[in-house]
Amino acid sequence: MPSVREFLLPDLGEGLTSAEIVRWLVEVGDVIAVDQPVAEVETAKAIVEVPCPYAGVVTSRFGEAGAEVPVGAALVTVAVGPQSSPNSPSSDSPKQSSGSGNVLVGYGTSESGTTRRRRAAVPAGIPAGVPAGVRSSVVTAVPAAAPLPATPAAPTMTPGAPVAVISPLVRRLAREHSVDLAGLTGSGPDGLILRADVDGAIAGLSRPVEVASTIATEAAAEVTIESDRSEVIPLRGAARLAAATFSRSRREIPDATCWVDADATELLAARDALNGPGQQPRIGLLPVLARICVAGLARHPELNSSVVTGPDGSATGIRRHPAVNLGFAAQTARGLAVPVIHGAQARTTAELADEMTRLTAAAREGRLTPAELTGGTFTLNNYGVFGVDGSTPIINHPEAAMLGVGRIVAKPWVHQGELAVRQVVQLSFSFDHRVCDGAVAGAFLRFIADAVESPTTLLRHL
Repeated sequence: MPSVREFLLPDLGEGLTSAEIVRWLVEVGDVIAVDQPVAEVETAKAIVEVPCPYAGVVTSRFGEAGAEVPVGAALVTVAVGPQSSPNSPSSDSPKQSSGSGNVLVGYGTSESGTTRRRRAAVPAGIPAGVPAGVRSSVVTAVPAAAPLPATPAAPTMTPGAPVAVISPLVRRLAREHSVDLAGLTGSGPDGLILRADVDGAIAGLSRPVEVASTIATEAAAEVTIESDRSEVIPLRGAARLAAATFSRSRREIPDATCWVDADATELLAARDALNGPGQQPRIGLLPVLARICVAGLARHPELNSSVVTGPDGSATGIRRHPAVNLGFAAQTARGLAVPVIHGAQARTTAELADEMTRLTAAAREGRLTPAELTGGTFTLNNYGVFGVDGSTPIINHPEAAMLGVGRIVAKPWVHQGELAVRQVVQLSFSFDHRVCDGAVAGAFLRFIADAVESPTTLLRHL
């Protein structure tokens, strides 16, 4: 006999607990094969396609685009034909009873029968070629109708109750003309007292609406101002993860920040020299700064570390990482992303440029994998692209430090004993004070600034 299998949203890795449906890739009634993607979902890490481990007919979908689905909740149900049926929609009939068994890391395929399905008529979209046995088992999920909310009763004034006035202008007008607001009946929503009501009381009219009709434009504008039009935008996906990471960093890390201005004129010249005729790939400033950071971390490895904590959250040790996994901030339509270049210390400047280009494109397309977004040991943040000079970067927990780079702008500067116009940049460095003291942080930042001012300094450390 055919059966209906319930496919639950699997654990997509990295401890994620939910995902948001971006779009459905199948409709109810579609015939699907084993491991065919049925939905595109957005996690806190990236946008991924979710393949279903069952072959058969899609009988129901749970949630619309934009809905958030918890891990372990039903995503779709699939009517699966009997294993021995020669007319099964998939040639992989031995897999139909147990699923593919190898969908994604952390994916599980349920053996239990469905508990949420309801029998209903066969959806019109089911193709004619579907076996009759499968057709008879097609179900759809019909949500129960929500009860209509009760109409709230009109507010009643009681002695000592607060007066329904929002606008301070209305209160001032009433005070200036000795109008008792408690004695007025508001004509606004839920009895809200508007300016028209106060004007009516001042004019001695029994019906404030008569005054309101003469100042209709003003009253309408006031209603717009006084009405509560605030909107709560839920934090989802990357925005929710970023909020949690920022909060945890501020809560747990005793960070400190130091900064310095540097003459970046020679750095720009070095960048231009690297991009001479016939030189590919093109190398921007960020890969050059990344190479400088890697060299600085080789001199000060205590900054390429993370703090180990005990069960009570107190620091018990410092773990120094042998490899520099360099994260860099990338702005996308989904918000801020921090792709990670693993093993940055083993890459040339050109290789760093190649990897940054690839990861930035993937970030903007929402195609970064969890591995490309995790495991960072140090972050480089170029906020100068937003036209600002300085900042106090929030450390990307659980890392121990972050270097921020402001815009490069022409400024008066003393160069070789003479006042000149030079290209100046501000460097900001935030560090976890548990991993080092100010002397180490200052030495690292000074090394970075010296390398920016004289890129040939790097030749001694490469």
